[in-house]
Formats: sequence, structure tokens, C-alpha cells
Amino acid sequence: MTNETSRRRAPAMSPERRREMIVKAALPLVVEYGTSVTTAQVARAAGIGEGTIFRAFGDKEALLAACMAEALRPDDTLAHVSAISLDLPLGDRLVEAAEALRGYLARMGAVAGALATTGGLHRPDPGGEARAAEGGGRPVSGREQSMAASREALAGLFEPERDRLRLAPERLAEAFQFMVMAAGRGPSPLSSEELVDLFLNGALGAGERP
Repeated sequence: MTNETSRRRAPAMSPERRREMIVKAALPLVVEYGTSVTTAQVARAAGIGEGTIFRAFGDKEALLAACMAEALRPDDTLAHVSAISLDLPLGDRLVEAAEALRGYLARMGAVAGALATTGGLHRPDPGGEARAAEGGGRPVSGREQSMAASREALAGLFEPERDRLRLAPERLAEAFQFMVMAAGRGPSPLSSEELVDLFLNGALGAGERP
């Protein structure tokens, strides 16, 4: 038996896994080139033939939509926030959560910004909206779903101190979420440590009263 015939063939990659691999290779190129990225560039980065991209996605617009959907997907970030130890002091928990959320927002902004400045997507993401209820109603965007899941994960970080809090964990989570989203803007963004200190202790020094 020759080496060629005895060599085992690697298991075929599932269509879903292949799409994930292509999107992972495409994301840095989308950030760099926006909508000007070519399928040939993506194919080289992924180590595949260009035809594989068209078999997986149909056309470049569908690939770009998949890249935007991946950038919006908060799964890894939410898993990180949910895994933060509740044995840590509340301030440390919130700093770690802020760092994770700001990293997610930066990645999402980089992809969305690159696409927007180079022409934007011409096809809506088919997975970007879901019905608010089985009976229909106002569509809920993927961004809204992501925000709701983020608030739920953040609320869990406040839960051990529930009896000491001035507001319910859910309301504090919402306020903290919006504070994190705003903190990265402007000419001199707050650090995560500064943000959490301001959130927990306010603007006045210890012992000061308005």
C-alpha cells in the first residue's frame, strides 16, 4: 500500500464552519479596505480558492453582510462579562466589564465605519431583525437584542450588592451600559477605571455635598 493510498483524508469542513472561517479571514481586510475589498484578497487570506467564497456566500455583498453581522455579534463579550467572578469587589467587576464592552464596541465600530465610508452595504442583513413576539409587532433589530443581552449580563454583576444599591441592578446596568458607550467619545476619553469611579462615587470628592 502506497503512502498516497494509506493517507487519511481530512474530514470535510461543514458549510457553516467554512463560512465562519471565511468571515474570520475577511474581517481585518474589511476594516482596512471597506467595501473595496475583493473576494480575491479574502480568498488569499483564507487560503482557499475564490470560487469557494461564491459557493459559500453567493456574492461579495452577502459576504460583507456576514462580516457586519459577525462584528455585531456579542456572544464572546457577553460570555466574558458573565464569567467575571462575583467574589471580586464591585468596582473591579465593573472595570473588567467596561474593558470587555469597549473592546466589542471598538471592533464593531471599525467594521461599520469602514463599510460606511466606502459606500456601505446595499443589501440588508437578513438576520439583523427578529419579531418582538411570535404574533408579530415591531421588528427588533440585532443591535437592540445585543443591548438587551448586555444589560442582562451587567445586571448580574450588581446582584450581590442588591440590598445596598440605591436602584435595582437592572436600572443600574442600563445606566452603566450607556455610560460605557459614551465614555469612549470626545478628545479625552475616560479610562475604564475613571469611568467606574465616577459611576460609583459621583463627581464630588469624599465628604463633599452638592
